[in-house]
Amino acid sequence: MKFRQITLVSQDIFSEGGRELAAPCRRAAACGVLHNPYAGGPPIDDFGALVDLSVEAGNVLSARALEALGPLKPRGYGKAVLVGTSGDLEHGASMIHVRIGLAMRQAAGGGPALIPGNARVGGPGAPIDVIFGGLDDSWDYDAMDTMTVSVADAPRPDEILLIVAFLGGTRPNARIKGASPEQVAEVVRKIRSRDRA
Repeated sequence: MKFRQITLVSQDIFSEGGRELAAPCRRAAACGVLHNPYAGGPPIDDFGALVDLSVEAGNVLSARALEALGPLKPRGYGKAVLVGTSGDLEHGASMIHVRIGLAMRQAAGGGPALIPGNARVGGPGAPIDVIFGGLDDSWDYDAMDTMTVSVADAPRPDEILLIVAFLGGTRPNARIKGASPEQVAEVVRKIRSRDRA
């Protein structure tokens, strides 16, 4: 595996909504630019090579993103991929939805919760939102956050821009309370009961 480049994006947020932050917040993303071996070719159904590439790249990018967090412990994580215009959206989906999460969890020292992922096709400099979810708990509302990432010269048509990101601290000045898993389960139970009737 060869990266054409790795770009690190680190955001320290100091105030939000007119308030200084009560606790530190840092978003760190490692963005790796890789050649897409299937760009411009016929459609494929065996994505094994891209899945393997994602794990190998995920190990490197996870280490870089976590290093950029500095002393902050990761509370949230997210992944995204931008496929160059000669590629297929499914090329990117295979890289973020199958096994890259294993590399991210191993680097972070755990994290059983589902890792949000976002994929799209675009050209150099196109932005993509990386969506964060809680590392240990999908219901951790304070870890639900987003950062927008772009790399000026990537992806080229035959490239893939793979992004691994971690959130240190909480979303800036997080203070909302959401529905509990139990409340959601009850609503779903009622809906399903009604649909069966």
